[in-house]
Amino acid sequence: MNVPRRSESIRILTVDDHQLLREGIAAVLESQEDMTLVAQASNGHEAVDSFRRLRPDVTLMDLRMPDMSGIEAITAIRGEFPDARIIVLTTYAGDVQAAAALKAGASGYLLKNLVRKELLETIRAVHAGKRRVLPEIATGIAEHVADDALTRREIEVLQRVAAGKSNKLIAAELDISEGTVKTHMKSILPKLDASDRTHAVMIALRRGILDI
Repeated sequence: MNVPRRSESIRILTVDDHQLLREGIAAVLESQEDMTLVAQASNGHEAVDSFRRLRPDVTLMDLRMPDMSGIEAITAIRGEFPDARIIVLTTYAGDVQAAAALKAGASGYLLKNLVRKELLETIRAVHAGKRRVLPEIATGIAEHVADDALTRREIEVLQRVAAGKSNKLIAAELDISEGTVKTHMKSILPKLDASDRTHAVMIALRRGILDI
């Protein structure tokens, strides 16, 4: 038997490219009298289209999706609808991605492994106009807020280091000299507080600077 919905039910849009995750969220929401799942989207483009059509109260947004990322979708939605309330639902705890999502306009940031424990209260809090970010995520952002960010070129170099490429090959791919590659690495290490190239890659992956 379907649970009757109250007129003030929170209307929710879920966005994730994994069907099983969307079905799991639907199951969690189904038993809540104050929530209604109005639509599901599998990528950022569908999310923007669904939001325009349905104007949900709260949107649950994955970050990493094909074609259009969650951050791009958040930016697009908030650009048209500044009052949109969006909760990022992701597996990635890196401070760089979290900070980017919040800067784009997300009101909440939740890890997928905490869906059953935290999702419902996070939805209710964001719907009430509050921001909801996990303490460990907020701490990570605060710890690095004063750090010098890597430049686009430094990230390009580090991506290739992560792929196991030599300075010579990196230089050839980026059309720069090996000396310039070394200069970039000398800049990258202190910015990430890394001891060597491998350590730098590990830190960049953990913080969400790299995605491989």
